[in-house]
Amino acid sequence: MKLARAIHFDESDTRIFHNPARTGEWAISGGFEFSNWGEADLTGKARQAFANGWLGVETFGRVTFVAVTQIEDNEFNALIESLAQHFVDVYGAPSLDAATNVAKEELAHMAELCEDQEPNTLVTVQRELTEAGVKESFRTIEAQDAGMEQFAIHGSLDE
Repeated sequence: MKLARAIHFDESDTRIFHNPARTGEWAISGGFEFSNWGEADLTGKARQAFANGWLGVETFGRVTFVAVTQIEDNEFNALIESLAQHFVDVYGAPSLDAATNVAKEELAHMAELCEDQEPNTLVTVQRELTEAGVKESFRTIEAQDAGMEQFAIHGSLDE
């Protein structure tokens, strides 16, 4: 099974999100956080999180890019438990059982999004408010093979 991990190319996420996700943590769309939002809620860093932030499932921070990778069953199951507890603690889910079903759905949606992608494919999310609610769209950026000549400095140690 595949899922996606938070990835950073620079430190911009630390400036644009209230709570940036940690590099390498598992991530999901997290659009549920915005289900009751309106235009008045879309200001500053909250707007940035809404517009294109993935949700890290360990810190519950936001990140701009995620990279597709393999996940082991035991890791996936631990994420279900963590996310379900988050639903109870933060969103007032009526029970851990009810929250677990929703957590499974959220993680299954992310796994489905990643399923046909090659490892290291980058994925971005874009959200907009519509009359029907929050609309999400996703974009993939295929991993590029990098040759050593792109990184190596050629020269002589004698110089």
